[in-house]
Amino acid sequence: MQGVLDVPPEIVPVSTLLTRLLVRVEEVFDRQLSSDLPPVASLVKHVENYRGKMLRPSLVIASGLASHPAIATTPISQYESLITQDHMVMGAVVEMVHMATLVHDDVLDDAETRRRGLTVNKLRGNEAAVILGDYLIASAYHLCSTLPSNDASVAVGRASMVTCAGELLQLHHRDDFSLDEPTYYEIVARKTAELIATSAELGCVASRADPAVRLALGRFGRCVGVAFQVQDDILDLTGKESVVGKSVNKDMEKGKMTLPVIHHLAHASPRQRGRTLQLLDLASGDGHHQRQRDLVLALEQTGSFEAARAGAAHFIAHAKRELSMLPVSPASELLRVMADSVLARTF
Repeated sequence: MQGVLDVPPEIVPVSTLLTRLLVRVEEVFDRQLSSDLPPVASLVKHVENYRGKMLRPSLVIASGLASHPAIATTPISQYESLITQDHMVMGAVVEMVHMATLVHDDVLDDAETRRRGLTVNKLRGNEAAVILGDYLIASAYHLCSTLPSNDASVAVGRASMVTCAGELLQLHHRDDFSLDEPTYYEIVARKTAELIATSAELGCVASRADPAVRLALGRFGRCVGVAFQVQDDILDLTGKESVVGKSVNKDMEKGKMTLPVIHHLAHASPRQRGRTLQLLDLASGDGHHQRQRDLVLALEQTGSFEAARAGAAHFIAHAKRELSMLPVSPASELLRVMADSVLARTF
């Protein structure tokens, strides 16, 4: 999400404002994580390279604008006046929590690259990565405690618990080749979508929006989050590390059943299913890359990538319907563009 989105001309000013405000979020982030200990400062500096799309702080700001009670009467040239330091702090908080999950995920996945650089676990080992993830979480809660209301602390605490529960549910189902779509969606709604939903809600909290609007934008964020994870699962199977910017093919290697694979196993012929189960059972070791290519070909033959993309598109369509609660404005249109961009992402 960094940089100006590919947006209609009429909302370029609000997209440009978003980019400028994200710089302020980064400043809050950097100040909060500063350390007088060189080893800690070095690791924090390294993890700053993990910043990519900044979807979550972008949603805090964009939702804060779109849900602000004064948005309908405020000229776009004065939108910045609607954004407070609370928005910046909440944006930094959700980004810290997100980065903590990335650091911990890389340990779980034995990942070696992230944002085209070495992961913390590859650079310094699993022990340092685990503690750094904890440091990020602790820093996020400390920063949350500086806000005048505890609403954000309660929301972020709950989202963190739900996210961890989703990860634990996914770990429970590793190598579970009978995993069905409802359970898959339960996993991703928790482990990925919950923090994205909370980010959208926090923008409303900072803007003192109507509670019904907050709930609608929470549902918007949750649908966007599910679609985001489905697209991520597709990229793990089909993407190139040089483009995606992180280790790929890790889901198959770690026995994580993703939507394209679940669809394929449910629709393949018995012979084809048996062959695919053999590929999944031999996901690591010699010949891994050839098995990966064979798996992708098998999924293409059952239309499983197309089915997964259709599933993601369904959630994005649902997300955009939730925006009907908002007054029409360039800010609400920006949220629509952000939702659509999830389907087009290649990294």
